[in-house]
Amino acid sequence: MADGVDDAGAKPPSMQGQQVFKLWPPSQGTREAVRQKMALKLSSACFESQSFARIELGDAQEHAKTIEEAAFEAAQEADRSGDKVGSAVVMVYAKHASKLMLETLRSQGRENGAPPALSPTATVDNGVVPPQGEEPAIDRSVQENGEEKEIQTAFDISGGTRAFLTREYAEELLKPLLDENAFTHICLSNWSFGDGSAEVAARALSALKDRLVDVNLADIVAGRPEVEALNAMTTISSALEGSKLKSLNLSDNALGEKGVRAFSALLGSQDSLEALYFMNNGISEDAARAIREILPSSKELRTLRFHNNMSGDQGAMELAESLVQGAPLLEHFQFSSSRVGSDGGIALMEALRGGKSLRSIDIRDNMYGPEGGAALGLTLRSHAMLTEVYLSDLGLEDEGALAVIEALTEGASQVVVLELGGNEITEKVAPALATCIRSMKHLTRLNLMENELKDKGAVTVSNAIKDSVNDLRELDLSVNELGRVGAVAAAQAVANKSEFKSLNLNGNQISEQGIEALREALTKGVVGVTVLGPLDENEAEEEEEEEEEKDDEDATDDENVVSGFSDLDVADKSD
Repeated sequence: MADGVDDAGAKPPSMQGQQVFKLWPPSQGTREAVRQKMALKLSSACFESQSFARIELGDAQEHAKTIEEAAFEAAQEADRSGDKVGSAVVMVYAKHASKLMLETLRSQGRENGAPPALSPTATVDNGVVPPQGEEPAIDRSVQENGEEKEIQTAFDISGGTRAFLTREYAEELLKPLLDENAFTHICLSNWSFGDGSAEVAARALSALKDRLVDVNLADIVAGRPEVEALNAMTTISSALEGSKLKSLNLSDNALGEKGVRAFSALLGSQDSLEALYFMNNGISEDAARAIREILPSSKELRTLRFHNNMSGDQGAMELAESLVQGAPLLEHFQFSSSRVGSDGGIALMEALRGGKSLRSIDIRDNMYGPEGGAALGLTLRSHAMLTEVYLSDLGLEDEGALAVIEALTEGASQVVVLELGGNEITEKVAPALATCIRSMKHLTRLNLMENELKDKGAVTVSNAIKDSVNDLRELDLSVNELGRVGAVAAAQAVANKSEFKSLNLNGNQISEQGIEALREALTKGVVGVTVLGPLDENEAEEEEEEEEEKDDEDATDDENVVSGFSDLDVADKSD
């Protein structure tokens, strides 16, 4: 991120700079929590691109387990060797997991027919540009003189060592762009461009811009002073002015209003974008207004990813009025973790009613409240093609949640993923939620964590799952004030579902006898007890005060380890 471009929206420090790790090895509960976070990222639509294919959650969980085990073993080896201790061992754990996640996403993209990500043309190591290593991947072929000739159309340097890029290194790294080529997809992420290197990139991009369709400029000015960062962005933007892109990614640059306007030449010439990404950009109300003023049209937009910004209500209103309302063909809509309250939420939901094509909606971690929930419910009624619905941590309460649930019941029978965690939903809503669940025959993941369903609500929901949802793979009822009755009902609901992988009941008040009973219920089914997640934060009534205090201390240390994975970015290969 550019120092000083927008301090409030600056990228969080990398894991290397965080002193949050206290213990090695982590507890089994911590390891399971890390696996869950990795599975969420692997299955997240944040990785939609020409290089990656999003992995279905059930498969992502399997990959996450394998990745975590390999990363754990690598860290254990480092610990045994004595080369690294303490937090340094945890860094081995995190970096190895990050590397394997990236490899998994790329390999899945190739298997699913997505154009493969490329190996870097060259990387910088101790100031030396080594010879070209593995040949860049190719993604199509043509017949020439009776022989098949492979044609490379994607250029991706994001896999190299994270470093500042000088003019000299840029000439070598970007040489394939300057030679004769057929590139249509360009990814320049993970390198920090300054004045000289930006000029080299601009020269190459300018020559290609008439045929480019996908440009990824995420994280291209990290660590540069504000003036140099803005100059680099302006230079690259001007080189791409007039291009007719289908996909543009400006994520992970601390844009602010100045940064948005630095990209004005590029943004202002785009009237046929189908995918636009503003992730981790620190976009404020003023920056959102700048986007509205600069971007000429969003009528062709199918994918909008807007995450971890600081737009607030006013910024959301600015983008709702222009960007969202002007995109009736939207299929994938994300506006998460951006400080949006009920007013901004209502504006966004009203803007979405202009279309009927949504397949995924992700507005997690905002504060819509009951009023925003009512507006959300009205919008969901217009979109019958939804398959993924992420509505956690919106403060919906019973009133807002009921509006959403009734809307989904009426028109969202194709839903595969439903998240309603952290919304203060009580047992009063459970009957309506059960009816909704019965209407979702294809549901594979249900997240109801951190609500107030209690035993009565859990039994009602569990009965619906047991009777009607055959393909469920994950159920999260953690932190719902459950006791033995609710926990056993949940276990019985999933025990005989052959595809089921993960049951999270942590953070409840299940007695020792209740834990034995739910384990027995799982053992009697086809899934077995291995699907049960950790119960290290369960507050069993029989536990003595001393044991509870010890568990709290352990949980605090474990959370410190897991927190390092909250911002795990598999595209950041810092070692």
